[in-house]
Amino acid sequence: MVRRPRIGITMRLEQETGRFYLGRDYSERVEAAGGVPVHISLIPKRDYIVEVMSQLDGVLLPGSNTDVDPVYYGEEPHPGLRTVIPVKDETEMLVLAEAERLKLPILAICYGMQALNVFRGGKLVQDIGSVVKSWIKHDQGMPVTRASHSIKVAKPGILAGLSAVKNSKGPIRVNTSHHQAVAKVGKGLKATARAKDGVIECIESTGRGNWVLGVQWHPELLSDALSDEIFAVFVSKCRN
Repeated sequence: MVRRPRIGITMRLEQETGRFYLGRDYSERVEAAGGVPVHISLIPKRDYIVEVMSQLDGVLLPGSNTDVDPVYYGEEPHPGLRTVIPVKDETEMLVLAEAERLKLPILAICYGMQALNVFRGGKLVQDIGSVVKSWIKHDQGMPVTRASHSIKVAKPGILAGLSAVKNSKGPIRVNTSHHQAVAKVGKGLKATARAKDGVIECIESTGRGNWVLGVQWHPELLSDALSDEIFAVFVSKCRN
């Protein structure tokens, strides 16, 4: 039997109860695509991260209901900044550093994409509604499974190369649940999709080093060809 790749997924922290938790959709989509999900606890200790990641084949950085601390990109907190959980940020940065060292494939979703960009030296828009001119709604609310706005995909790139994008007969539409966004793109990354208000919706590796794809939307919640292909390609990269 062919070995299924083991893919680490960082968790969240529920501050009221002190519990680590994670929405089931991430693990289910990884498993459906042929991977084995492995939860990474928010324990920001390098020895723990190195050990837990020593047997992984890839990393998925999921969304979160928190913001990356702007101290990581040299800014003071904007009035629109929301909850910051230090152990989440610290763990994410350690995981990214180890993933880079091991050259593991990375799929980063929403908060995960923002953390990836900051790790690579980029900056964030701390609050879209206060900063972006003529912005569209990026925090759509319920139902989260509705594709609420379109994106424009740039060529060439990982996203542009997917069959679901190349064969699309209309605009690519995605769901959205975020109030922050990538501002300055980090080193070794490029922006390859934007919403109509200019907000960056996808970042990718520029070809040097490991395979990296960051999406601002939530493909784990969508049942469409593009979402399925994103997970299929990611797990395939992890397998190889």
